[in-house]
Amino acid sequence: MFLNRGLTKLGLAAPSQQLMTDIALTDYAAEKAGSMRRAARGEPLFRGLTFLAALFVLVLFIGVMIALTMGSLPAIKEFGPAFLWTETWKPATEKFGAFSAIVGTLVTSFLAMLVALPVGIGIAIFLTELCPRWLRRPIGIAIELLAGIPSIIYGIWGLFVFAPWFQLHLQEPIIEAFANVPVLGTLLGGTAYGIGTFTAGLILSIMILPFIAAVTRDVFLTVPSMLKEAAYGLGCTTWEVMWQVVIPYARTGVFGGAMLALGRALGETMAVTFVIGNAHRLSPSLFAPGTSISATIANEFTEATTELYTSSLITMGLILFFITFIVLATAQLMLRRLEKQAGK
Repeated sequence: MFLNRGLTKLGLAAPSQQLMTDIALTDYAAEKAGSMRRAARGEPLFRGLTFLAALFVLVLFIGVMIALTMGSLPAIKEFGPAFLWTETWKPATEKFGAFSAIVGTLVTSFLAMLVALPVGIGIAIFLTELCPRWLRRPIGIAIELLAGIPSIIYGIWGLFVFAPWFQLHLQEPIIEAFANVPVLGTLLGGTAYGIGTFTAGLILSIMILPFIAAVTRDVFLTVPSMLKEAAYGLGCTTWEVMWQVVIPYARTGVFGGAMLALGRALGETMAVTFVIGNAHRLSPSLFAPGTSISATIANEFTEATTELYTSSLITMGLILFFITFIVLATAQLMLRRLEKQAGK
């Protein structure tokens, strides 16, 4: 407008509207071209940085593998594959075997998942479908706080609070109730110590519960409301909607969250060390003391004064590394299989 008035006072004709539009479009095109050139110059840098980040993870993985393998060579040369199925662990005579620790790691992780998975999914269902709005945020914050508690706090609580209560109120009655039952009498028999493999599994289940509940809740929230509303419109109950609509739609995410929690359970150290009993022997009873790979390494690494002793502990770390890798790789394969089935 001011340009038109100035041109009129000077006796010049005002530019047409079309000319003004062309000028504006030309300026916009020039600005856009400049920004695209700047973006094109930054694209190689961005690609290079992301490639270096991915390469760093790969180099770190290979470095850990090489370090563990080199450290475990003396034990591998001395004991060979028998190290995997030998139960004996005697530092005084330098006779080592990882079988009891491997079994303890797998059993405690299995018990933890057996307890935490259904409870975590139940919490997620309650928060997304049944919980009052005013209560959702406090419960969600409590779950996130549980995930942030250090593992040593769980271990101290398990040793001084949970284990004595569990021994008095649950272990002793269970042992007496199943004493004459053929299979359960063996699995749930023996002496009530309070600590043991079963206690370690329960503490682990409390530790991984927030991961399962939080991930499952977030996955359930991604389910389109239209699907649930359609199911409710057909007369489905809340149970039917969750079981036939929500869980099938979100099963990939639920499975991924469960595998994340399982990885945490397999490698947990301090909490398990406090409550598992640290006994290098196998027992048919779940209430008996046992050990795990991570607990053994944490307890005995500072006491390993000989090369073979240290190498045996490093070999156990390598075994745990392979166990975790196999579990996560299997999880990825199963996730891909689930995605293909969902596509079909």
